Amino acid sequence: MPYFQGAEKLFLTVYIITFVTGLPLNIMALCILVKKCSQKIVPVDILLFNLTISDLLLLFFLPFRMAEAASGMRWLIPYVFCPLSAFMYFSSIYITSLFLMAISVERYLAVAFPIKYKLLRKPIYSVVASVIIWVTATAHCSIVYIVEHFVTDNMTIVNMTACYDTFSPIQLQVLLPVRFEICLLLYCGPLVVTVFCYTNFVRILSMQPRIKKKRKLRAIGLSVATMITFMVCFLPYNVSHIVGFIEGESPKWRVYALLLSTFNASMDPIIFYFSCGSLKKICFQGMVQLIKKLHLGTKLSHNFITQCEKEADNSIASS
Repeated sequence: MPYFQGAEKLFLTVYIITFVTGLPLNIMALCILVKKCSQKIVPVDILLFNLTISDLLLLFFLPFRMAEAASGMRWLIPYVFCPLSAFMYFSSIYITSLFLMAISVERYLAVAFPIKYKLLRKPIYSVVASVIIWVTATAHCSIVYIVEHFVTDNMTIVNMTACYDTFSPIQLQVLLPVRFEICLLLYCGPLVVTVFCYTNFVRILSMQPRIKKKRKLRAIGLSVATMITFMVCFLPYNVSHIVGFIEGESPKWRVYALLLSTFNASMDPIIFYFSCGSLKKICFQGMVQLIKKLHLGTKLSHNFITQCEKEADNSIASS
């Protein structure tokens, strides 16, 4: 696939920014979730845990993409890693969209049917939902291996330096309908459900005068940030599936739309893990413990500890 001059610098920059910001944020989020789950497991934490694992898998395979961009968009690594990295890349997009949907459903049920929700609030349901999401997304994204290894007239046999961007007409006959089906089932479906859940989630909270303003603002921020992820990170790439199905070939701008989806690995921790009061409490408490262990006896560190403890108390009150 032809790239514009200097495209490799754009790709490498996006990959590095995502890796440098996303990896520490997701590792920190994972540590906070593990600590929280050791105290008390609630359904939403299981969903957040799986979302974090999905982001980390993408980030761990991102160096392969960095090497590709650094080599002028040529795949010089052993080719066995090409379908594997592509599989993890694409799976992460749809695993994320499904978990965002699941979290929105959980949030909506908690405020729309509070009594029934408390009676049925069992972690096993989130575990089952997580298994279904992983199986559904990875099964659909296995098309990467099917097209590469089981469809005849494989273009990659001719050009082993291009990773998953050169397809024969026979391969496209299989690939384009599957992409279109993935777009409808794993993007459009979750998007509709998420819009419905968060619209009603915010509406119900705004109508309850006893709910604190901080919690209402947090709900609005959560909803807006989720929609930004769906519309900015995932929409352009999924539109390319529709355009490709109609035109009968992969759009040339598809690779650039896919590049936007990389940012979701950096956005997910910011969107969710610091939107939950109990998680914020654990985060601030962790900062206090770290500063105390370092024995930083300065006035600045003392003020920082005081502020963190204050924020931890506020996060409990606003939950």
